[in-house]
Amino acid sequence: MRWRIGTRPSALAMAQAGIVADRLRAAGHECELVEISTSGDRSSAPVAQLGVGVFVSALRDALARGEIDIAVHSYKDLPTAPDPRLWLAAVPAREDPRDALVARDGMVLGELPTGARIGTGSPRRIAQLDALGLGLDVVAIRGNVDTRVGKVRSGELDGVVVAAAGLSRLGRLAEATELLDPLQMLPAPAQGALAVECRAQDIELGKTLAAVLEDPFTRAAVAAERAVLATLEAGCSAPVGALADVVSDLDDDGKVVDRLSLRAVVGMIDGALLRASVTGDMDDAEKLGAALAAELLDMGGLDALPRNAGSGVPR
Repeated sequence: MRWRIGTRPSALAMAQAGIVADRLRAAGHECELVEISTSGDRSSAPVAQLGVGVFVSALRDALARGEIDIAVHSYKDLPTAPDPRLWLAAVPAREDPRDALVARDGMVLGELPTGARIGTGSPRRIAQLDALGLGLDVVAIRGNVDTRVGKVRSGELDGVVVAAAGLSRLGRLAEATELLDPLQMLPAPAQGALAVECRAQDIELGKTLAAVLEDPFTRAAVAAERAVLATLEAGCSAPVGALADVVSDLDDDGKVVDRLSLRAVVGMIDGALLRASVTGDMDDAEKLGAALAAELLDMGGLDALPRNAGSGVPR
């Protein structure tokens, strides 16, 4: 059987779907890529204005209708509410989750002069850049990697902040002048991770996808990060970052166990940042994220979030 893998038509989305297809082909399965344009691809409006699921709804509908067999998404684009028609069959090993700076003259963030023009359309990135107190002029932009980096090459901007994973998957990581430490800038929940979906009734296909592609550490980390979002009920216009790392620890019997270390940040309306962290069992990933979000809410995080933010994903 030849499986049809649905993907957005952008160069990055095609590269991501190609990674999945190559893994499946190496395991002996025939695949072809099917390009599906989404409303997010067809609009130049800010993501926060487009609504929830703009980069995934068309793919999911095509999958549910049987036009494709598999859909590959950037996991951070998925709404936090599950789609009952579909099965999240596999979460492959994550690429570097950090944000990357691409700046003129090879500069890192601390070398940029006061007033340097830095491009990003992400409220999460804007809040954290402003909190660094470097006096940067943050300019709202949108577009693919070529468009964003092109604004630096043309001299329109002094730098842009993009996902390191996107640069890496396009073979362009060397263009980054700095990979931003999560202590400076926490990434979007699920940044760098892929989500591979099939129809809920395609049990055997789902099992095959899991056997070939699944990385349980990535799934647990992303589940914790997205539980922060779900509990905050935060959407695309919310300045929320979260990152979970799998760490080795010793239990009470001296046995080595894998645990999750989760950090999150919420940007406040007054420009301050609320930060919190927690460590817990991998099996309790969603509970861990929910507990951390509850702590942020107790600290006043609700005041930072737009009303009726929905269940989308901050970028």
